[in-house]
Amino acid sequence: MSDFQTIKSSDPIKEIIKSAFDIELSLSGGWGYTKELATIIQDSKGMPIDQFEHTFATMRAYIEMNMTLTKEERYGSINPHEIKREEIREADLVYDKVTYEVTGMKEDLYAFFIDEYKANSEKPDFDLADHFNRRKEATLKRTVEHWFEISTVS
Repeated sequence: MSDFQTIKSSDPIKEIIKSAFDIELSLSGGWGYTKELATIIQDSKGMPIDQFEHTFATMRAYIEMNMTLTKEERYGSINPHEIKREEIREADLVYDKVTYEVTGMKEDLYAFFIDEYKANSEKPDFDLADHFNRRKEATLKRTVEHWFEISTVS
């Protein structure tokens, strides 16, 4: 499965983040799939804005690729990497449109590779290059956009 569902919930985004990750982020709005559903960052709590956005992108990816899927479909080792950033100004509003490449690997496959490495890494005949090449080939890459409204960041 490489088509992930957008997060659909009528619950406030702040409450979902608190419930899922036990962290309070000062934000509101939507999940950032479009400008109309932008995530509104109210206060980055002194964190650089790009770091705050990355933190949220990681949470969104984890919900999409792990928490909302069956055990067999779940991904682990999920990491977003920023590949493009645009600042968009409209009237009194300022948006960051950030594109991430999100990588992840099926959880069961990731566990297999970790176990294989632990069991064999000290053996002289273990082909480390082949191991990491197979891990790379097993890694899913997806490109996603996030819209953040940063007009009200204090």
